[in-house]
Amino acid sequence: MNTIIPHQDARERVLAAAEQLFARRGYAAVTLRDIAAAVGIRHASLYHHAPGGKEQLYIEVAERNFQRHRAGLTSAIQRAEPNVRAQLRAAAGWLLSQPPMDLVRLTHSDLPLIAPAEAERLSRMAYDAMLSPIQQALEAARQRGEIAHPQPGLIAGGILGMVESLHAVPDMAITESRTAMAHALLDALLQGLYARS
Repeated sequence: MNTIIPHQDARERVLAAAEQLFARRGYAAVTLRDIAAAVGIRHASLYHHAPGGKEQLYIEVAERNFQRHRAGLTSAIQRAEPNVRAQLRAAAGWLLSQPPMDLVRLTHSDLPLIAPAEAERLSRMAYDAMLSPIQQALEAARQRGEIAHPQPGLIAGGILGMVESLHAVPDMAITESRTAMAHALLDALLQGLYARS
C-alpha cells in the first residue's frame, strides 16, 4: 500500500534535508540530487517543492535559520537576569544549542554564488539575526554603566565568532562542556586579561 505524504509534510522534509546538507557542506558542494536522495524522492520531484531549484532552497533555508536565531537569541537574552554577564551567557547557550552557522563560509563562499540582491538581503538578515541581539544587549549594558567599551558592534561580532567557533572544538579537547568554555571566555572578556595590581 502506497502512503501519500501531504504536500506540506513533504516540503518540510525537503527543507530539513536541504538545511542539513547546506550546513554541513555549503552551497557549492550540494546538488539537488543530494537533497532528493536525503529525502528519498526523485530528483525531478524537487521542482514541485522548489521551482527555483537549489538557489530557492538555499534562500528559504537561510531565511528559516536566521528567523529562528533572531527569535531564539532575543528570547534567551530577554529571559536572562538583567545584567550583561547573564545575558551574554544566555546568548552563548542559545548559540551552542543550535547547529553551527558557518558565517565565514556563508559570507565568502555561499553568498557570492547566488543572485546579488538575494545575497545582500541574506547578509542583512544574518546581521539582524545573529549580531543585533547581542549588540543590543551590550548597548543596554553600556547605558546601565556595566561596561564602557565604545564599540558594542565590534564586541558583539567578537563574541559571536568566539562562541560559534566552539562548535569546531573536537570532543576529545572538551574538559567540561562547550557551554563551560563559553562562560570562561565571556568572563575573561568581561574581566579583562590584565593582571590586577
